[in-house]
Amino acid sequence: MQPNQSDIESRLADVEPDVEVLLCERAGTEKLRLVIDSPDGVSLALCERVTGHLRELLRETGLEVSSPGPERPLTKPQHFRRFVGRRARVRTREPREGHKSFTGELVDASEEAVTVASPAGLVAIPYADINRGNLLES
Repeated sequence: MQPNQSDIESRLADVEPDVEVLLCERAGTEKLRLVIDSPDGVSLALCERVTGHLRELLRETGLEVSSPGPERPLTKPQHFRRFVGRRARVRTREPREGHKSFTGELVDASEEAVTVASPAGLVAIPYADINRGNLLES
């Protein structure tokens, strides 16, 4: 069974409480990609520690652990709230108004949806409809 983000967050909560798992996704058929962050930043040593903590959970799966970088993934409502005022790209699972990708300033992030000021105007996108969200470099 493939571990999910909740499994990984639970495993890390006790051993690396300051580490936040921003993204957990499949990278190919046999690898899991984790993007992590921490208040002190992400070093190679932290990535190695996280890999070590998850080794038992991921016996049959390769693991890639990295920092968020400038195009940081936005996967939870609190991520979107933290970066209101910044430029982002939000991609939806299904087309909305004929588009699946909306780029612009994050102007609001409620408990239910994020609002993006795109060139076409303000677009409110429920979190459940988001396939992927990323900050963009200014």
